Amino acid sequence: MTHLNLSTKFNERLFDMDFMNFGHSISLIHHHLEEVEDELTGWLKQPLNITAEEVDEIHNLSDEIKENADVLLVIGIGGSYLGAKAVQEALAPNFTKKENGIEVLFVGHNLSGSYMKRLVESLHNRDFYVNVISKSGTTLETSIAFRVLRHYSIERYGQNAKNRIIVTTDSEKGLLKEIALAQGYRMLDIPSNIGGRYSLLTPVGLLPISVAGINITEILRGACQAVIDLNEEDLEKNEAYRYAVLRYELYSRGYQVELLASFEPCLSYIHEWWKQLFGESEGKEKKGLFPASVNYSTDLHSLGQYVQEGNPLLFETFLSFKHLSEDCHLPFNELDDDQLNYLSHRSFNDINHISEQGTVLAHFEGGVPIIQIELERLDAFHIGYLLYFFMKACAISAYLQDVNPFDQPGVEAYKTKIRDLLNEKTIVS
Repeated sequence: MTHLNLSTKFNERLFDMDFMNFGHSISLIHHHLEEVEDELTGWLKQPLNITAEEVDEIHNLSDEIKENADVLLVIGIGGSYLGAKAVQEALAPNFTKKENGIEVLFVGHNLSGSYMKRLVESLHNRDFYVNVISKSGTTLETSIAFRVLRHYSIERYGQNAKNRIIVTTDSEKGLLKEIALAQGYRMLDIPSNIGGRYSLLTPVGLLPISVAGINITEILRGACQAVIDLNEEDLEKNEAYRYAVLRYELYSRGYQVELLASFEPCLSYIHEWWKQLFGESEGKEKKGLFPASVNYSTDLHSLGQYVQEGNPLLFETFLSFKHLSEDCHLPFNELDDDQLNYLSHRSFNDINHISEQGTVLAHFEGGVPIIQIELERLDAFHIGYLLYFFMKACAISAYLQDVNPFDQPGVEAYKTKIRDLLNEKTIVS
């Protein structure tokens, strides 16, 4: 069974490319990833390596939180929150009371005093747990949010506060691990050989996702299938490798921006997670595509004009699912005063799908190269598959550009400047 289909729409006159020209490079990268031991490649086999005991521990902790709290506060930034947020937004029902989970709120991903104050105020009549996530334990946004919520937890629960704080951090070292050991907080491990933006399929993402009522067993099952399918060295058979090569070829031909597009608003945080994954993995040494995203049809009414006729610096990657679990049909109106009866035999999903087809055709005819990624259905299995697909493709894509996919040296530059300014005794305004 094919779990993911990749297709393209290019001007054949301009894009006469032979995938087999990349066969040797892909083979070298494939074997490097399989054999390297000194880099952060633990995510490659994580879906297969996570044990039943580890999954049971997450399920048991999730059940405890759901039984004793109204809300889980997840403190983290970047890879420590985007993946869980992405899966929750994609799969948890909108506008409805959760049947199998509780509310999961995210904090520590900004420095807004207003956001923090209002979040704490919203907790006054609700019971909560705190899950702080940081590999190093020194990330500014996460650390100061944790200080506030630790203090508030003690105000609310006294000595029992420690039973409501779960620390997810590096399995071997770090400031947060030291705090957890000293205070008696329960800990979940982030494997030392997995970096933050590749950590979604570890307790980093799995605990919040489970608390939100989403089936993490199915998430992992889909990811496990992707591990198997996408370990094929043959470029003709490996869709992740083909996607990486397509991106690299377009980049080599002068395209500077990849625009990830979808027609389902619930995928907006999949876009955000994808942007961090590719942005931090590729954006080094003055190289790399700029990862951007749009949510259609909303953004057709703001950015559609630019995409259609603006500076030809971008290509689009459309993400879609064949089958969605919910839909809404248009009713027939005897008056037809809105002149929409011609659509009364259609549903919103029908119209949305046709809108996607029309947009792809218009942008293609306008000269925009198009990559299409389609999965069978929007469910936990296929989301798990998709997330692993993007991680594998990202690593290959970065290596094709001859950059390390697993470090982010540029991040330290702004962290250092912020730290220096905060440490100054006097800041002149």
